[in-house]
Amino acid sequence: MEVPLMRFSRIGGAAAVGFAVTIATINLIMVPAGLPPAGTDAGRAAAFFAADGRLVGVASALAPLAWILATLFGAAAVTAVRESEQARQEAWSLVGFAGVLLQNLTFAGVIAARLALARSAGAGPQAAAALWAWHDAAFTLNGTFLAMALAGLSVAGLRAGLIRPWLAALGALAAVLQFTSACLAFLVIERAGPLGLVGLAGWLAWVVWLVAYGLRLAGAPAGPVQPGGPGGPAAGLRRG
Repeated sequence: MEVPLMRFSRIGGAAAVGFAVTIATINLIMVPAGLPPAGTDAGRAAAFFAADGRLVGVASALAPLAWILATLFGAAAVTAVRESEQARQEAWSLVGFAGVLLQNLTFAGVIAARLALARSAGAGPQAAAALWAWHDAAFTLNGTFLAMALAGLSVAGLRAGLIRPWLAALGALAAVLQFTSACLAFLVIERAGPLGLVGLAGWLAWVVWLVAYGLRLAGAPAGPVQPGGPGGPAAGLRRG
């Protein structure tokens, strides 16, 4: 007897929601414990990682799962809209998927810096300062790749009829905020201040966008989606 397999779009949609929940959980563990924001003095940051090394380890254990889920989501989004894109000779979904992969890679560097800070807390102030500077720079510049993912997958999803205009608009807003934060990285990491709120607002919008996009992807009919007709972008969803 043949066992029916779950559609890849449904897997990817669940992965998007799982990714959002995982990265939110990491922050819910770290932020209340006192994770220093970008621009914090290196000495204060080193003190946090020295005191809460085990907590850093617990939160970091979730990161590999987040990267796998993000990749599944990106691949499923590309699969859902690629046929429609090829008909228009476009590749926005590939731009978005590249952003997903690059943010995975960059954030691996961020998590590595956190683990290194936790393990080398007694190595001296110079080592801690260098690691913390790397952490802040990578963390802030990662907004570039989040912006790529948001913009690419939003445009691709909207033009293929997978997502509605409001979700594409949310993705565009989050992309602008993330990219702005990345462009201002030197100022953001110079000292803790209100500029950090730009990236935070973009990140919160990114999490909401992930959940909504994932739910839309999970609920898409089997087969590729096609551009919407008179009924709007979502009217173009059809069974293959």
